[in-house]
Amino acid sequence: MAEEYDLKTDELIVRKWRNKSTLGAQGTWQVEVGEPLAGPVTSSDSEVIKENCSNPVFMRKDTKTSFQWRIRNLPYPKDVFSVSVEPSERCIIIKTSNKKYYKKFTVVDLDRSQLPLDGSALSFTHANNTLIVSYKKPKEILTLEQELMKELKKLKGTGDGDVDCKTQ
Repeated sequence: MAEEYDLKTDELIVRKWRNKSTLGAQGTWQVEVGEPLAGPVTSSDSEVIKENCSNPVFMRKDTKTSFQWRIRNLPYPKDVFSVSVEPSERCIIIKTSNKKYYKKFTVVDLDRSQLPLDGSALSFTHANNTLIVSYKKPKEILTLEQELMKELKKLKGTGDGDVDCKTQ
């Protein structure tokens, strides 16, 4: 796992994970929070067919008090969207009444801490063709993040953003 924080605001910018492949080699980075990585450089043959730039783009960008997901390129009005919690599947579901968009995703931070999903903590807004879904962080997550920030403050950052991490 690798995390990047803004040193001025203590805000999490990127969190990404890399697992080993079945043969033990380093796998590709999986972005959990922040902008998705650009795809790998491909040959000119595969550049003929590529994803449309107007397709919806799903990404997570947290704030200090809530988990937040942003879906860009959704031109529908706010009353078309329905955002709900499915406690049995431990996921959040976004769907439109015009059946043009459907997304089901989990809150991995809550799964890691084995905390339940609460429908009252969920809210959403829509502006500039972007749907913003917010889930208020539970107290357990907030205290965990405060302890993590105390540990991070003990580390000394260098000028280019790298932190001297000592391993045992």
